[in-house]
Amino acid sequence: MRITVFGATGGTGLELVRQGLDLTHQITAVVRDASRLPAELRERLDVVEADVMDPDAVAPAVKDRDAVLSALGARGRGPTTVHSAGIASIMRAMRAAGARRLLMVSAGGLEADAGDGPFTRYVLKPLVVQRVFRHNYADLAEAERLVRAGGLDWTIVRPARLTDAGRTGRYRTARDLAVRGGMSTTRADLADCLLELIGDRLSVGHVISVAS
Repeated sequence: MRITVFGATGGTGLELVRQGLDLTHQITAVVRDASRLPAELRERLDVVEADVMDPDAVAPAVKDRDAVLSALGARGRGPTTVHSAGIASIMRAMRAAGARRLLMVSAGGLEADAGDGPFTRYVLKPLVVQRVFRHNYADLAEAERLVRAGGLDWTIVRPARLTDAGRTGRYRTARDLAVRGGMSTTRADLADCLLELIGDRLSVGHVISVAS
């Protein structure tokens, strides 16, 4: 498949690139600075240096692609619009280019629901996690709203707390609910899940939670 990855120099983005290449997908990485990509990956990728906030600049990178994956991330815990402004630009570019399949990385802590255990649902998420990450989560909530209203074939993927523990191959998923007892997700498992979901039509129009 022909796949475009935004946020390709971040932890999840690099895992997406590596695993996608191992699966022989044709990968386009949209980055601000190509030098931040490992040299051994740059040689195997189509690299586009562009500002994700400029839909005209990124439109060529999403044209004729089977899927577009956003692994954009904000730095720090202060106010941000990286997720919402970035996904708005990506979707505008996709609509202009006729691309349809969009997967966006969000965060499992964004909502507490019936999939969570009582402590997580009523204490950990609302009283701790959502307060600590309130600015990022406000931006992610707006990004999710835009994705749902954007008219594309979307899937939102919500990992639990991200770690670099490596690929386990034993991750669990839940549709439109949190994963019960899912306290962490490795970035490698998240990338594996995202790549698997590209062709999963049952995930279109849904939120998929994933935990290692």
